[in-house]
Order: sequence, then C-alpha cells, then structure tokens
Amino acid sequence: MSIIAAKDLRVQYGDREILHGINFEIEPMETIVILGGSGSGKSTLLRTLVGLEKPTSGSVWVRGTNLSQASQAELDEVRKKIGLSFQGGALIGSMTVGENVALPLREHTNLNESTIDVMVRIKLQQVGLSKFQHFMPSQLSGGMKKRAALARATAMDPEILFCDEPSAGLDPITAAGLDALILDLKKALAVTIVVVTHEMASAFLIADRVIVLDGGHIVVMGSIEELKQCTHPRIQQLLNRVPDSDAGDVDYEQLFQ
Repeated sequence: MSIIAAKDLRVQYGDREILHGINFEIEPMETIVILGGSGSGKSTLLRTLVGLEKPTSGSVWVRGTNLSQASQAELDEVRKKIGLSFQGGALIGSMTVGENVALPLREHTNLNESTIDVMVRIKLQQVGLSKFQHFMPSQLSGGMKKRAALARATAMDPEILFCDEPSAGLDPITAAGLDALILDLKKALAVTIVVVTHEMASAFLIADRVIVLDGGHIVVMGSIEELKQCTHPRIQQLLNRVPDSDAGDVDYEQLFQ
C-alpha cells in the first residue's frame, strides 16, 4: 500500500493552474526526488503534499488520509508523522540549536524535560552536531544550519521526511555531506523521504525514483537509469544543462531602460 498518492491532482491560483492532473504513488521507505526547473510546480506540489495547499480538484493521500477532505484534527494527526526540512533551514534565530530541535517535542508531546534533552542530544548526534546544542543559529555555517533543520524535522521520529532544496546554496563538498546524511537517516529511521531539488548530482546519489516536473506536468517518473535514457527534450535539457532557446532573445538594453 502506498504511503503517499496523488490522484488527478490539480492546483490553481486564481485563473492560473499550476499542477495539471498529476498522478503518482510513493511506497513506504522509498526516497523520491522531485526535480524541475524554476516555475515547474515542484514547490506547489511539496506544499500540497504536506497539507499547506488545498487541491483545486483531485486528491492527495498521505498515510491513508485524503488531505483535501481532512478535518483540521485529521491534518494535525497526519502532520505529527511528517517531518519537514525547509529550504535555508528556517531555524528560529532567538532559540539555541537544541531549543529548535526540542520545539516539536515540547509542542506535541507530554515528555518531561530530561527525556526531551536526551532526545535532542540523540538527534543532534545523528546529524553530526553533538557539540553545538547550545549554539545560536547565527553561529552556524550554512551546511550546519541545514543539518540542524534535519535534526528538528526528525525529532518526532516521522514516518515521512520532506526536504526542500537541502543542498541549495552549498559548496559541492558540503552538499555531498548533506546527501550522505539523508541516506544515513533513511537507514537509521526507516523513513520515507521526499526531496524537492534542482540539483541533478544529489538526485543521482540519493533517489530510488525521480519525478520530473515541467510546466505542472510529470515529464518522466522512474529510476535514475530510466531518467538518463529518456529522450524527452526537457529531460535532455536538464541532464546537459542547456539553457532555454529563447534566453538569447532577450533585449537587455530595453529591459533595463
């Protein structure tokens, strides 16, 4: 049984439809990478999968719950089984790293403080930040902030972990470390992982399957090998880093007048 499913999913903002009848299923403990360029619809899809955006039509099922018809109480129960690592980390700047990781435990459990402290130390150790519990987010590097965000996202031992552009803005070595960490967390937590990114190198390393979006449509869905063998022009453009053909037609003098 799939843990996530989209069925004829459509999302519209005003008169503009962003996602056009998307269908897919994700099995438990899969790592799915959602690829696409800017404006492809991948961020809208992520927001819909975590219940932050309601479909215009169709449905999204997460752990057997139809999010488009769920009550607030049902949505809250589903979200307790979901971890979300935001792009850039989104750590609360006035809290220490440890307090950030402890926040979901304090908000959603009745655990005592000593137990929460033990769990925070475990989660920080899992992401390689065991010595940084009392640091402020401003004292961390970009890669460390993303590791701290993953620790917070896994604090409740979720069944599904969503990662929004986990390696964006990082140097290649740090990005590779984040990719390796995601693979380690999958093994340690037996978790289903959905990663939204435009980084092909990350997708090649961590994905069991990829979903490539373009203009709100799924262009290809399959393994990395199937992606590499796909002859669709948009896929070849992504694989070979070819710019849009109309990019050279911009009149820059007129643009900046």
